[in-house]
Amino acid sequence: MNLSLVTVGKTDVKWVRDGLDLYVSRLRHYVPFTVTEIPELKRVSALTEAQIREKEGELILKQAGPGDIVVLLDEKGAQYRSVEFADWVRKQLNQSAKNLVFVIGGAYGFSPAVYERANEKVSLSKMTFSHQMVRTIFAEQLYRAFTILKGEPYHHE
Repeated sequence: MNLSLVTVGKTDVKWVRDGLDLYVSRLRHYVPFTVTEIPELKRVSALTEAQIREKEGELILKQAGPGDIVVLLDEKGAQYRSVEFADWVRKQLNQSAKNLVFVIGGAYGFSPAVYERANEKVSLSKMTFSHQMVRTIFAEQLYRAFTILKGEPYHHE
């Protein structure tokens, strides 16, 4: 199964980009993993928050095929301890889907169409993180999950 992370907007903070690149390179030792950054919308000052979510949603939905498992990183999603998340990842990998697509939305969240398409929602915390930082935090947690599944000494419990 291929894994991907779809995000809205580019990462322009160097240390966030460096951290993301580090964990993406580590993840690729376990599974095919890609990051797709959807460009931020232009001329958004004339749009409402709902219109922004709608337009970003259309771009997000183009990144997921019909048989893909789509997982939104969303504050209303299920929360897991790292070991539980590793078990959740293992269960997803055992599905017959070709791709597991994780999605980080824009500043205003997801459109109703994206919520409708999603198979799952996962929350990284009750706290709110910037849309840039959450990329690195998520990539690290996904890497941690794979080290747990492989019995490697990265995670200590």
